Amino acid sequence: MTQEYKLPDLSYDFNELEPIISAEIMKLHYSKHHATYVANLNKALTQQSDAESKHDIDTQIALQSAIKFNGGGHINHSIFWTNLSPIAKEGGKTPTSGSLAKAIDKDFGSFDKLIELMSARAIAIQGSGWAWLGKGAHGLEIVTCDNQDPLVTKGYIPLLGIDVWEHAYYLQYKNVRADYVKAIWKIVNWSNVSSRYEKIATKSE
Repeated sequence: MTQEYKLPDLSYDFNELEPIISAEIMKLHYSKHHATYVANLNKALTQQSDAESKHDIDTQIALQSAIKFNGGGHINHSIFWTNLSPIAKEGGKTPTSGSLAKAIDKDFGSFDKLIELMSARAIAIQGSGWAWLGKGAHGLEIVTCDNQDPLVTKGYIPLLGIDVWEHAYYLQYKNVRADYVKAIWKIVNWSNVSSRYEKIATKSE
């Protein structure tokens, strides 16, 4: 039986990321866009399971792009929602100590430099995609991915993602992606990013 994927629960209400991300955008982004990725992923996986039972290799191959796109959309957004937090809670509070803070200082020099470099990479993406802070074999790196390609396809473990698809910001920021990217740092949940990094560090010990 094919596994059924579902939308993850959010730890905040749609309006709690305002004024950085409006409730209207959140409702559309989560309830429509992410939900569509989940529905299409489940559909493609069911079709793949059926094709496998019939030994239909042609159909299995044809379904791989849909699985990658929609599966990536589900993975990316599931991380993205946890990477954000209302300003009144964890939003924007950069850690001053701990293993993540030390790693950022080592690999980028400072949090400010990381934000500067990652913002520039996010703004420069042509078309739709994601900018990620990821953990690779040689430390932390900023990596961009096209469309909904998951970061794992490039050999990195995702820690923090910025969604620069237009549906993530256009209703509020219009075509000025730079304003959206500048603002989103105010609601980054660094506690979540630190926790992700700690889990990686623990596994590698």
